[in-house]
Amino acid sequence: MRFEVSYAALDLAPLVEAVRGPRAGGLVTFVGYVRETSDDDRAVEGLVYEGHPELALAELRAISDEAFVKFGGARVAIAHRLGSLDVGEAAVAIAAAAPHRAEAFDACRYAIDELKVRVAIWKRERYVDGDSAWRENPV
Repeated sequence: MRFEVSYAALDLAPLVEAVRGPRAGGLVTFVGYVRETSDDDRAVEGLVYEGHPELALAELRAISDEAFVKFGGARVAIAHRLGSLDVGEAAVAIAAAAPHRAEAFDACRYAIDELKVRVAIWKRERYVDGDSAWRENPV
């Protein structure tokens, strides 16, 4: 599995296995978690992610293909949750492997930055006070 958009809890191990191999001298992972405060310091109870899985998967593949070209043959695998998540739950996971560590780090950062801008997944913050708001992803 190299790409997944799912309501199930994320598992980093299949992403790592999907990208590692004899060409990989460096492998970097990133996991994004639901945190307890919003960017404007409101107390957060959780997040709700909604998306269009088919469009999201196509864009994740495109981002991975771009990273391969830009970062020396880096291989990238990405999984993103949908649905209601509580504080502390993993929302996104990325594994990037490349012949050298610098390219692996760069590919991983590129993947998360591009995902936030381009992928058809939207988030709504649920606040402790009972309110909620749709939020744009900061780049």
